[in-house]
Formats: sequence, structure tokens, C-alpha cells
Amino acid sequence: MALVDLETKPCIFCAETIQAAAVKCRYCGEFLNSEKAKALQARAEADPDEAATEEQEEEDGILFAGRPSLLGLTWQFFKGLLVLALAWGVIRFPLVQWVDEPLQLKLTVDQLSAAAHYRVLFGYAIAGLVVLGLFIKVLKLKMIYYEVSGERIEWSRGILDRRVDNIDMFRVVDLKMRRSLLDCIFGVGTVALITNDKTDPEFVFEKIRDSRYLYDTIKKASLEADRKTGVVHLE
Repeated sequence: MALVDLETKPCIFCAETIQAAAVKCRYCGEFLNSEKAKALQARAEADPDEAATEEQEEEDGILFAGRPSLLGLTWQFFKGLLVLALAWGVIRFPLVQWVDEPLQLKLTVDQLSAAAHYRVLFGYAIAGLVVLGLFIKVLKLKMIYYEVSGERIEWSRGILDRRVDNIDMFRVVDLKMRRSLLDCIFGVGTVALITNDKTDPEFVFEKIRDSRYLYDTIKKASLEADRKTGVVHLE
């Protein structure tokens, strides 16, 4: 039992038991040799109770949480409605009969009947594909979830292959907000981050309500994280 104690230690971030020589926690994914870890370790050695309280407050202090707005799909819905209107026209109107006489196709009754049958099937096929495509777009959008705290940005996405990832706030180098005319009308926007994270050098919050609030929140949190960790971003 004494040998096991010597070979393990608690993670400074999540308190899970890990190997003593580990440089990255297998549970929370934090690097244990970073400036952030060293600062937290120093605070823990100075005052363990205060350091634990501060860390818990930082983890629980959610600054923003939400999903992309369906209003971001307004243009896709508009195009889908146009295609559905076209499909309805194909189903409703006997187009072959209309062009038969002007083009002198001289189709028989059986040919006209078969053309009408396939015309209806084609119209329903188009409508079905449009509805299915819009449903998948809505499902993919609503399966995205963002959570922003003072320490990190975390998100999950995916339908069958669910992916959860995060970016430390001090890794945010720059951010931009983009809003099209439709975005301004419906009150949504896109916030794009430039980071020094190797996995996600560019990250985008897609079609978020109150995008200006999110932009200001991340800007303030990233500057505060840089100050705490002593990080200086060189251009």
C-alpha cells in the first residue's frame, strides 16, 4: 500500500488520483506542468482551503451557456420553401400535357398517364429530400451546446459520434464577431476565435443569440485569464 501511495498523487485541478510522474491528467485533461498548474499549486501550498474554494468558484462560474439559434437557418428554410413550392407545382400541374401539343410530341394516352404518375412520384421525392435535409440541419444545429466559464470554453457536438472538447481561456489570441443583414434582423451572430490551441486553432460559435454579449464576455474573460497566468500573446 505504501508503494502505491508513492506512485500516485491527486490532480491539482480535479483531485482525481493519477500517477505521480503524470504531466497531464487523464480525467480533466489539464497539463500539470503549465503556469496555471504551478500558480494553483503555489496557492494550495500557501492556503489549501482558499485555493480549493477559488478553483471551485471558477469551475462553477458559468458565464454563458446555450445552443445555436434556429434563426440562423432562416436562409436555408427560405430556399427549402422555394424548392417545396416547385415540387408542389410538379405534383399539381400536368406539365407534360401542357407541352405535348406545342412541341408536337404526339404522346399516347398511356404515355401521358405514365408521365403523370412519374411526375407525381418525382415531386414527392423532391419534397421528401428537402424536408429530410432541413430536419438533419436542425438536428445537427441543436445538438451543439456551448458553455463558457472564466477558465475555459467547452462545447459538445455530433449526432452519432458525440464529441466533447474544450479550449483554455488563456489560449484565446483574438476574436471577431460577424453578422449578416439577416443576422442583424433576427438578432443572432457568429463569434469566431483565433487560438494557440493545436487541436482547434480556429473555433466558431455558430449563430448565437446575444452574440455581442458573448463577444464581450469572452474578451473580458480571456484578458483576465492572461493576467492570472502571466500569458503574453506575441503577434
